[in-house]
Amino acid sequence: MSVTFRMILSFCMLLSPGLNEASAQMVSNEISSAMSGRIPDEQSTKKISIVIDDFGNRMVGTEAILALPIPLTVAVMPFLRSSKEDAEGAHRRGHEVIIHMPMEPNYGKKEWLGPGALTTDLDDAEIRKRVEAAIANIPHAVGMNNHMGSKVTADRRIMAIVMEVCREHGLFYLDSRTTYKSVIPEVAAAYHVPVLSNKLFLDDRYTQGHIQGQLGLLMQHLQEDQDVIAIGHVGPSGKNVASTLRQWSSEVKNKADFVTASQLISPEERELQILP
Repeated sequence: MSVTFRMILSFCMLLSPGLNEASAQMVSNEISSAMSGRIPDEQSTKKISIVIDDFGNRMVGTEAILALPIPLTVAVMPFLRSSKEDAEGAHRRGHEVIIHMPMEPNYGKKEWLGPGALTTDLDDAEIRKRVEAAIANIPHAVGMNNHMGSKVTADRRIMAIVMEVCREHGLFYLDSRTTYKSVIPEVAAAYHVPVLSNKLFLDDRYTQGHIQGQLGLLMQHLQEDQDVIAIGHVGPSGKNVASTLRQWSSEVKNKADFVTASQLISPEERELQILP
């Protein structure tokens, strides 16, 4: 029953001369609840957001993942050969696009990061320039997350600049949680940038069996939490991610709603967000 219809029905009942005090109070509560958009005694539907990283280089599994029958958040690396193409393709299929910003890790080679990466040896002006350029490079982007970045996401100076630019462009930030030392939540809050957090990686091992196990873990988290974000990848695990998600999503569609990451931003954070 729609909220509007419930309001009208309840209001008519409230005007009924035979309505006792207790019933009148119950109907009054029903009207108040309907006006606020809440339905009493009904639990909100659980929500799952699947984010897929590393688009932008026509990696293995790109088309299979974009063809999945669930809404996805597609994280596209900037300045690569198919960055714009992948972003446009995801947008055409109704998926959400975010910038997969390459950031320096604690371990690993800088050349693994790709062009335009944020590293701790850059000055403030260069960091801002690179973030602005990445945003300009990816069409339809509504948010950002980090590619690698265990070193940079623990650096308050750099993340303050990132959040300042995100705020100026009206972007949310998804903390990929590549380090427990991440300063993203508090820095994002200081700049009024809506922030979300990854709960688990689906394919830190590439096998289908491991991905299935991680999806089982996701459902365990969903028993305790109202919503869960999980990250997978195109690339070496891309085909396994696509095939496993296709089967699994059909099995759990009656237990939870699949949503894009931005749909998990709280109303309170949206009110604080400063849009351009």
